[in-house]
Amino acid sequence: MQRTPAQVATSAADPQDPREGLAAVVALRRLLAALEAENVERALAVGWSWTDIAEALGVSRQAVHKKYARRPGFRLRPKGDG
Repeated sequence: MQRTPAQVATSAADPQDPREGLAAVVALRRLLAALEAENVERALAVGWSWTDIAEALGVSRQAVHKKYARRPGFRLRPKGDG
């Protein structure tokens, strides 16, 4: 049975075993990375610029562009933002 993100977070915050807590941290990192990528792609699809996305994520435009612009599957590009 697959655990919910809340259950995984609880395991990470209060593990019975450090191995379980660390495994939960890894699972949360993967989930967050996937959620971020999906939302960046969605933002690009509706016309957000790299600057808009960067501001929403609290990073520089260059950082978000470097991370996603050449990533396979990210074919959508905002016009005039780089």
